[in-house]
Amino acid sequence: MHETPSSGPDQFEDSLDIAVVGMAGRFPKARTIDEFWHNLRNGVCAVTRFDEQELADRGVGQETLADPDFVPAGYLLEESDSFDAAFFGYSPREAELMDPQHRVLLECAWSALESAGLDARRYDGLVGVYAGAGNNTYLLVNLASHPDAVEVMGGNQLVIGNRSDFLSTRVSYKLGLHGPSINVQSACSTSLVAVAQACQALLAYQCDTALAGGVAVDVLRRDGYLYRKDGIYSPDGLCRTFDAQARGTVGGDGVGMVVLKRLQDAVADGDHIHAVIRGGAVNNDGAERAGFSAPSASAQAAVITAALSNADVDPSSIRYVEAHGTATVLGDPIEVSALTSAYGDLPQGHTALGSVKTNIGHLDSAAGIAGLIKTVLAVEHGEIPPTLHFREPNPRLGLDRGPFHVNTELLPWPQEDGPRRAAVSSFGLGGTNVHLVVEQAPRTAGPAPDAGAEQVLVLSAASAEVLDAATAELGDHLRAHPGLPLAGVARTLQHGRREFAHRRALLCRDVEDAVGVLDAPQDGRLLTGTAPEGAERPAAFVFTGFGSQYPGMAAGLYEQEEAFRAALDECAELLLPMLGQDIRGVLLTPAPDARPSGGA
Repeated sequence: MHETPSSGPDQFEDSLDIAVVGMAGRFPKARTIDEFWHNLRNGVCAVTRFDEQELADRGVGQETLADPDFVPAGYLLEESDSFDAAFFGYSPREAELMDPQHRVLLECAWSALESAGLDARRYDGLVGVYAGAGNNTYLLVNLASHPDAVEVMGGNQLVIGNRSDFLSTRVSYKLGLHGPSINVQSACSTSLVAVAQACQALLAYQCDTALAGGVAVDVLRRDGYLYRKDGIYSPDGLCRTFDAQARGTVGGDGVGMVVLKRLQDAVADGDHIHAVIRGGAVNNDGAERAGFSAPSASAQAAVITAALSNADVDPSSIRYVEAHGTATVLGDPIEVSALTSAYGDLPQGHTALGSVKTNIGHLDSAAGIAGLIKTVLAVEHGEIPPTLHFREPNPRLGLDRGPFHVNTELLPWPQEDGPRRAAVSSFGLGGTNVHLVVEQAPRTAGPAPDAGAEQVLVLSAASAEVLDAATAELGDHLRAHPGLPLAGVARTLQHGRREFAHRRALLCRDVEDAVGVLDAPQDGRLLTGTAPEGAERPAAFVFTGFGSQYPGMAAGLYEQEEAFRAALDECAELLLPMLGQDIRGVLLTPAPDARPSGGA
């Protein structure tokens, strides 16, 4: 295994790399990124099969249900109709009249910033937003059938809640983000194009951090669909990407966002870097295609070649490609042809090929961000998840003589002569293509070891119920990741979270101790209280009891706590001319028979 020395921010001063410092997403049968990765690793297909009564109750006619080409399946987003309106400052009626895609993306943006440990109120920089959404069927199916909605809220409010023009700006407004706020719409490639645009904005110093991604929620997804021969939809509800039996794709719902920074800034800020985007490219097929919806192999090859050139990497160093992979009769052969042309003369089967659509369906405007998040996770964890429903290669792909092979099992991905590298493609109906190169994060110095120092973990929430839920989630997270540096957890909770009125704190020595305190809230070590949101809290001066002072009593705090050390140094200098001696000699140097130094 190749080990690279740890690096500081100065090494990346001239870097054009973009760091992925946060991620959030909700996908079919995956409410979190951790659940998404678990499903990918374990080859879970997230298709939902609808029963006849359920469809009939939704208004699907008996004639449709009896049609032998009717497919009662879909890839659904759980609780896409739920929304904490009060938390984001909306009335229930306002939320009811808003496109679910706006609501879901807003929640995802909040989670993504929390994942990155970034509180916009305290962040001294510009945060940009780049995102797009799918077709708004909620307006057509739900709101259009209730004309009284316009009378209650007014036509302008209905427009603001449903036009894609206000998707990104709603996030900027509600989260207080002052960077560029741009809506991106390029059909299936929307969310990955949004990421590419965000990278360019960061490199141009138009913003210091960027949120990028997309969302797709189609209320008709629960009604099933009709298969038509030579159409784009699958006959059995499965995406059999690259397989000889591939006959079409299946739509799905989902949302995903990544938080991006310039690499040198991420290293300087001490962020956890999931992976690095080395480079990418965006183009369009132009007129070089059989029809408006038909892909162009030459244009796809051109965008891939440009991305590899911009990333300045050797194609042989890329060991995994997350393909667009729609499982359509026309799309798969053209895509593999373009990849083969762009990646050149590599050994047969050199690079693994996969598609997240086999797990979660085709997420339309959110398809690209789902593929990118999967790729980032694979690079970070050193494992390539299996591509599902692949039994026999489509002979039109020429996989038996090309540089790609379809990976069908969880594949360990050790680091070899350099960092792990992968690439991800997304091609939009209408011809806008994007290809990004993703690289394993550099090894940085990271935070100093905990060294047994006690840490204060703080939590806050808008209600007591949410505070309890957050407490339970913190305990679950620490149990699942016992190797986390406690100082880093404390720093994120203290500086990377919004402050709310309901608060909780605990003092602990290590992760095991923290879990013990969280599991025993009645033991007195878990402190809970309330405070007016945003109010300054008074300082508390705590003194030891009578007769408990001893030489060296402050040595532990002085060594471990920077703020205490600075304050004690200042006081000692001020007292020196009055006392004629330095009090640090007594407070920091234990007597031979004194008890071990600890805290004051």
